[in-house]
Amino acid sequence: MPKSSRFRSAQTVTVLAVTQLIGWGTTFDMLGVMGRVVASALGLPNEVAFAGLTIMMMVSAVAGPVTGRWLGRYGAARVLSAASLTFALGLLLLAAANGIVLYASAWVVIGIGGAFGLSAPAYTAVVEREGVNGKRVIAILMLFTGLSSAIFWPILSLLNEAVGWRLTFLVCAALQFFVCLPLHLFALPKPIVAQAEGSTAEIAPVPLTRAARRKAFLLIAAATTITTFITFGISPSLLEIFRQSGASPAFALQLGSARGVLGISARFLDMLLGRRGNPMLSAVMGIGLMLISFLTMLVASPSAPLLITFVLLYGFGAGVMTVARALLPLALFSPGEYGLQSARLSLPQNLANAIAPVVFTAILDRAGTGPALFACAALAALSLAFILMLMGLVRGAHASQPSPVAP
Repeated sequence: MPKSSRFRSAQTVTVLAVTQLIGWGTTFDMLGVMGRVVASALGLPNEVAFAGLTIMMMVSAVAGPVTGRWLGRYGAARVLSAASLTFALGLLLLAAANGIVLYASAWVVIGIGGAFGLSAPAYTAVVEREGVNGKRVIAILMLFTGLSSAIFWPILSLLNEAVGWRLTFLVCAALQFFVCLPLHLFALPKPIVAQAEGSTAEIAPVPLTRAARRKAFLLIAAATTITTFITFGISPSLLEIFRQSGASPAFALQLGSARGVLGISARFLDMLLGRRGNPMLSAVMGIGLMLISFLTMLVASPSAPLLITFVLLYGFGAGVMTVARALLPLALFSPGEYGLQSARLSLPQNLANAIAPVVFTAILDRAGTGPALFACAALAALSLAFILMLMGLVRGAHASQPSPVAP
């Protein structure tokens, strides 16, 4: 790779890694530490506090189609800049919340920011600047962004103990406005994907018919929606699962932070594979490890070694699947379609994710860890079946192509 290309890639990864870390850490991941604190301070049930994530995901789902159009019309950098401003406003409202109305309004604003600034728009920014090399650069980016909870859970916990939850949210708003916004506006390289239109940008990696493309999209949507339902639902309640399984608060926080670090190791594997990696095989491995982790927790007695084993399996599996989820559209559709297809996929994913935190919080509070883990295992098995069907569809598409005739 030429030095100029390596510098562009490094600049893109650096900017987006910082802003995605802050974006996830100050919004979705934040309630893992702050949810029950805010619930107690405002006199709200835990389910109502975590319903902020439901509002966020629901609003993000509704705004998904608009995001797709804006990405094509204005480019990812401007959309991401709008996200930084929107996040800052939502966090300011959250810091001022004195009841359910303002609390819910804050999450509506944060949900709009989520549609404009988390995951799909950032990956679209990569593809705009890297074209066919986007697969590798996305994997490198995700190597860093998977640290959001590992970094921000301890930071938020310390800030809350030192200055209280309201000032903690003000600090989060300041990070969005004074760090993320300037980086999105001024530090991202110029897009280059438009220069490739009419050539490799429009060439799909898999020769699918129109009917097969529709089926492939539905299978990707089903599998990725289920896995994000699991990970988004369990993430805010992961510390509570550890506590209900006998871990002390300090040990639970250590395990939760370790889960994020293990996700990084999974992303590192994808980064090393680069273009040789296959997102479908990665998805099978990731979902398989998640399924084994849930079954292990269900059949074994709670203990510190069991919790460590669970974190190892689940953390690595979820990390692998997170990368596969982002790369599956690029593995089946052309780079020029990536932003549109990712925005389309975000609609069902965010709709499912909207109810996941409330569902898991309610199950944990009312039925305990066992039923929650059983639900995760059943959903993981279903998602694995959809990925295997997708692999069969791709093999059939390749097999139907005529073999090249020797000269």
